Amino acid sequence: MKVDFVVYPEHGRPFTADATFKEDGKHKPVVIFTHGFKGFKDWGHFNVLARYFEDQGYVFIKFNFSYNGTSVEDYSDLHDMEAFGQNNFSLELEDMQALIDLLHDPHGPLNQSELDLNRIYLMGHSRGGGAVILKAAEEPRVKAVATWAAVNRYDNRWEELHMESWKQEGVQWVENFRTGQKMPLYYQIVEDFQKNRHRLDIPKVILNMHQPLLLIHGEEDETLPVQMAQDLKSWKQDAHLVLLPQADHSFGGVHPYEDEELPPAAKAAADMSIEFFRTHA
Repeated sequence: MKVDFVVYPEHGRPFTADATFKEDGKHKPVVIFTHGFKGFKDWGHFNVLARYFEDQGYVFIKFNFSYNGTSVEDYSDLHDMEAFGQNNFSLELEDMQALIDLLHDPHGPLNQSELDLNRIYLMGHSRGGGAVILKAAEEPRVKAVATWAAVNRYDNRWEELHMESWKQEGVQWVENFRTGQKMPLYYQIVEDFQKNRHRLDIPKVILNMHQPLLLIHGEEDETLPVQMAQDLKSWKQDAHLVLLPQADHSFGGVHPYEDEELPPAAKAAADMSIEFFRTHA
């Protein structure tokens, strides 16, 4: 079954989430999945991925970051460019915290008889992979973490941008090649990062992450080089690194995705993640 619900974080902008699981009254481990930059919870094969984890006995929860460009009223795709431009990394961590806290609320939208709250796992794609590392470092209720094509740091491409003009003009524009949208990045994201570097600097924060970490990266990733996964491994040497041959950044996914089966690369990554979580039950 699939349960749709809304989360209300402290910063005030609500966001949508859904949980896919077999309703049987038994406590099941929980996987929280985070999308990446220009992503959303129903992108591509993510609904197929949710059902795949459901079949393996998990409660699979995916959600839209509150400022990812969707809204509670319309979360079918990215449309609110003003919200997108106001997103930052601190807001994303607040969203994840609000979701984790909601799972522990006996009056929340999910029946706690279905949830094993001692086995909460985080799984993130791309920029969402960085977010789950940061959140695990500050959230002891997280049991283990798996990343798919994760970033190694948030500011690693800012040097390619014209930082002074970005600061002066207050905005940079990035293109969504799928939709043709011009998407704003307001300079506030840099200011937030600089102000909260102690919380957002992945190379340093990962040193304080005590949970087991699985790093999965495609050898044919056209967006984030394999070196990023190798960097993460070097900073957390007990992490388990897997490089998937012939896997691209989206692990074979496209949007829209019409198939009822996962792309082969995504299935391989899912199987590895499931086995990793079972190992750290």
